[in-house]
Amino acid sequence: MELKDILESILFSSQKPLSTKELSDILKQAAEGDAAIAAHAKAKAAKLTAALEELAGEVEGLDRSYRLVCVAGAWQFVTQTEFAPWVRALVGVKNRPTRLSKPALETLAIIAYRQPITRAQMEEIRGVSVDGVIGTLAERELVEVVGRADGPGRPQTYGTTQMFLEYFGLRGLEELPDAEELRQVPITKPEAPVTTGEDEAEETEQLSLEEVTTAKDSDAGELAEQAATAEGADEEEEEDYDEDDFEDDDDDDEEVDGDDGEALEEASQSS
Repeated sequence: MELKDILESILFSSQKPLSTKELSDILKQAAEGDAAIAAHAKAKAAKLTAALEELAGEVEGLDRSYRLVCVAGAWQFVTQTEFAPWVRALVGVKNRPTRLSKPALETLAIIAYRQPITRAQMEEIRGVSVDGVIGTLAERELVEVVGRADGPGRPQTYGTTQMFLEYFGLRGLEELPDAEELRQVPITKPEAPVTTGEDEAEETEQLSLEEVTTAKDSDAGELAEQAATAEGADEEEEEDYDEDDFEDDDDDDEEVDGDDGEALEEASQSS
């Protein structure tokens, strides 16, 4: 019995995609109870992959309604796309899944080709904020946080998930379409914290507490001396004003009083 036929039977009966490791474990588990089928129990991953590739080519040549594909490193039989309406009616899916918007696809492409990448770097490439888009992609399980960047604040970095590979039917990221132009867009890496060198430390010497206190006392003394000088000048001006100005005012008052008396006397005589 050929290895590809055994793998076909396993995958045809499986309810989920199986990786080469899982297939190898199944072969080993089956051989434990029956020595007669232990021939393929020690098959290496490379041999399993070659058998699966051969099986996929044979199924493709039969032009059937299904085919064997490897998605996200796991193998499974899938229905051809032209038979989707009937399969959808069988499983009860009436509405098609919501398609990704253009901004979401653009951001997802940037993450896929430049991962791991920070949110700031995405915004630098796109030129707009990606907060809402990142939330949508994470909710759809197409991207996830994969680590933190080496820079100020250690911002989170994002990458694609296995669901991303399943969504687009890819074996791995190496099957992404070539996009050298996108890879060549320059992005700014986070700058390291700035540290002060020895030369800068010499140029910007700091004052000691004693020097600061002495400077403050000196400034206070100068201010007090200036205030005292200004006060003395004001007192001299006030003394000059009392001696001269008030004497003139008294003379004026006497003259005014004399004139008023004469006027009153003339008024009484006339009456």
